Amino acid sequence: MTHDLVLRGGTIIDGTGGESFEGDVAITNGVITEVGSVGGKGVEEIDARGQVVTPGFVDIHTHYDGQATWTGAISPSSLHGVTTVVMGNCGVGFAPCRPDDHDRLIRLMEGVEDIPFPVLAEGLPWNWESFPDYLDSLSSTHFDADICAQLPHAALRVFVMGDRGANREPATPEDIQQMRALTTEAIRAGAIGFSTSRTLNHRTSDGQPTPTLTASEDELAGIAQGVADAGRGVLQFVSDFDDPEKEAAMLRRIVETSGRPLSVSLAQADVAPNGWRRLLSAIEQAVEDGLPMRAQVAPRPVGVLLGFELTLNPFSAHPTYREISNLPFEDRIALLRDPDFRERLLSDEPDTDNPFLKAMLRSFGKIFQLDAPVNYEPTADRTLEAIAARRGVSPEQAALDLMLEREGRGMLYLPFLNYAGGSLDPSHDMMLSPATLPGLSDGGAHVGMICDGSFTTTMLTHWVRDRTRGPRIPIEHIVQRQARATAEWIGLNDRGLIAPGYRADLNVIDTANLTLHLPEVTYDLPAGGRRLMQRATGYTATILKGQITHRNGDPTGARPGRLVRGPQQANISAMAAE
Repeated sequence: MTHDLVLRGGTIIDGTGGESFEGDVAITNGVITEVGSVGGKGVEEIDARGQVVTPGFVDIHTHYDGQATWTGAISPSSLHGVTTVVMGNCGVGFAPCRPDDHDRLIRLMEGVEDIPFPVLAEGLPWNWESFPDYLDSLSSTHFDADICAQLPHAALRVFVMGDRGANREPATPEDIQQMRALTTEAIRAGAIGFSTSRTLNHRTSDGQPTPTLTASEDELAGIAQGVADAGRGVLQFVSDFDDPEKEAAMLRRIVETSGRPLSVSLAQADVAPNGWRRLLSAIEQAVEDGLPMRAQVAPRPVGVLLGFELTLNPFSAHPTYREISNLPFEDRIALLRDPDFRERLLSDEPDTDNPFLKAMLRSFGKIFQLDAPVNYEPTADRTLEAIAARRGVSPEQAALDLMLEREGRGMLYLPFLNYAGGSLDPSHDMMLSPATLPGLSDGGAHVGMICDGSFTTTMLTHWVRDRTRGPRIPIEHIVQRQARATAEWIGLNDRGLIAPGYRADLNVIDTANLTLHLPEVTYDLPAGGRRLMQRATGYTATILKGQITHRNGDPTGARPGRLVRGPQQANISAMAAE
């Protein structure tokens, strides 16, 4: 028998969480047909000896809502073994939307997810108004990963309530009923779920809180019931959890009444380093009680990259730096090397009321140099404060000198979540909880500040192979969580396992040599916009629906990915019959 593709002799991590084993994987018509010892030949074969074979990874927390409308490249996620993404998280997106509200939703995405207004204004085709129209627009594009869309609460609220919704006025019973009906329509059209935000960190680019910040429990429960009316779909929340017990209790009630699965972002905050444990405990109790609730967690600190080519740097609020901030990059770097300008800059002080710019960017004991090899669990000797002390200079001078490295493209790293104690032990504990799922990569967003679409590679390098400051995590556990558990959560039961009848979404990975590279800036967005990109070497092949989309880390041009509309089932019975 001839197969389309055969992976030979790899160490198979099948996604079940069970022990790895050596074997072959045969693929025909985009489906896995045999696993074990495959006798037939393949039209193409990949020698996987000495490498691992995994299911394709499923990233349930991205923001490719805009990018997917102007390109089929779901990068950086697709460069890191991800074969399915879920976008529309955190309540932000672009549908439904009336023509008069285009700029309003762009400003919200610009503020919340750091995607510049000119990029979105030029890139978005706006050939939709309703959410089903938006899905139809996406259906015409072929991608290098499958995409799933969620209905964003902010867009829905503004669509129904107009200025009242944008200004966070309470929804009336009539508003809630209309949002419920539109939610049911969106889920039936193919939305994978609904998302919302209840955090002050999410603001428009002109400083206004997200329209969903103070939405009542009645409103949230009504929309959740709209998901339930469709008979499928998940709920995704992000919240400040100012009162963790009260908020967790509300989320639990929403799940109890709607019956729909709900996930919520979970991270360690500096202001309450152990607060995450209380929330996780509440979610673990809900899971023990049989409720479909999970916390989405990250494998490394959530942090901001700082540099002269990026959105922020430690001098962003200094009047002297603002004098040159709009100059071309090369001209700015030349001035920053000029002794007279340096002296002026280093004697200047920040002039701003923004607490992040005023305080966080001056937290030199928490800002690290980011250099090769990339290390997202850095020790205290890598802080600006420590480097400056060793060099006998001020932290400001150390920051300036480090960012001027690599022709002015040197980067600093400011972790602001999951690193309160200077260790990733909290992330370790979160990832091992049965009530969590890997998420929060924000792929496609924060294009000038954060580049976490590489979370999957960090899982395999840092947590499986390289960690020295605490326990590691077995690769079988990592793969099960990042492939099968995430796929099942959103109802994609046709993928995430290496077994006959399942989608042939796979990775062949040289884990011994898998390397995560430093982030770099590219200028490939609409309007010449910049974005952070992070690559890796060691992904020998990424396979989507039986086609090789990436070979040795580079795109092949194959784009078999499509918009996935709703839950999917594997054709196991047909394979068994054969």
